[in-house]
Amino acid sequence: MTTTDTISNKLRETFSPESLQVVDESHLHEGHAGHRPGGETHFRVYIVSDAFKGKSRVERHRMINAALTAELSGRVHALAVHAKAPGEG
Repeated sequence: MTTTDTISNKLRETFSPESLQVVDESHLHEGHAGHRPGGETHFRVYIVSDAFKGKSRVERHRMINAALTAELSGRVHALAVHAKAPGEG
């Protein structure tokens, strides 16, 4: 299973999102800090979930980071998060 799949599965299980897209952007960071051969180090997440209603941007990021603790303390170097509640821009 790829890191993209692992991230997607954990976020689906934790947040039951209305929509979810996990993008591996590692190829954009070749030669930068944290990049490793084979990629799977830099990701961008777009997620829409009821779980984020009434939460600040920081709270949403903390929720996602908590769900992905193992990945963020291991292979994943960077995670850009775009978390919204349904109906938000």
